Amino acid sequence: MPHPNEVLVTGGGTGIGCAVAALLAESGDRVTITGRREHVLREAATRLGVRYVAFDATDPDAVSAALEKLPDRIDVLVNNAGGNTDIGTEPPAADDLAGIAAAWRSNLDANLLSAVLVTTAVRSRLGRGGRVVTIGSIAARTGAGSYGAAKAALEAWNADLARGLGPHGITANVVAPGLVEETEFFGELLPPERRARLVADTFTQRAGVPEDVAATVEFLAGPGAGHVTGQVLHVNGGAHLGH
Repeated sequence: MPHPNEVLVTGGGTGIGCAVAALLAESGDRVTITGRREHVLREAATRLGVRYVAFDATDPDAVSAALEKLPDRIDVLVNNAGGNTDIGTEPPAADDLAGIAAAWRSNLDANLLSAVLVTTAVRSRLGRGGRVVTIGSIAARTGAGSYGAAKAALEAWNADLARGLGPHGITANVVAPGLVEETEFFGELLPPERRARLVADTFTQRAGVPEDVAATVEFLAGPGAGHVTGQVLHVNGGAHLGH
């Protein structure tokens, strides 16, 4: 019998990350979720029957310190940690260059650096047949300030990652969702008129849910996706046609 996969999901306490962890755990994989908020992770891990390790994926020292608690072998790494750090904050004035720099660095840290640091830290634990799946966003193609730029940078980084990992039998792909509800992404700050506009942009005439994204991650993590790498898979109901 093949051994169960060892799966690491960053940002696994809520939303898309939690849905990914739930789906892969249900299929028999051994899952470890990570995130900054230990109480959120503990509740999710108890509910899902998975392990958790709390640390800030944007902090190099915290990532290094967490390594001894993470699995020695990782078959599937899901870089899900991130979010739009501009949401709920007052935008800096046009002449506040220091504030603008801080806001951009915040989104780059949360969405790009978190994936780069964790992936680099556990690279030696990924063996042949390993999978790296990173959660991007439709914003990388449609624009959303520093958040969209950070997600676009993830796509460029993933292409380089896939090129480097390919000779070792490891794939690396990005899943780029559109509007996904039942997450903490917008909090309570998505106006009804904007939601209606985003739904109207889809062919399916509905918002996505975390399970839509989790199912795509499951495919990329499975044996059937062994020759799919360096790609961006769009999960947005047709709101953006990937190319």
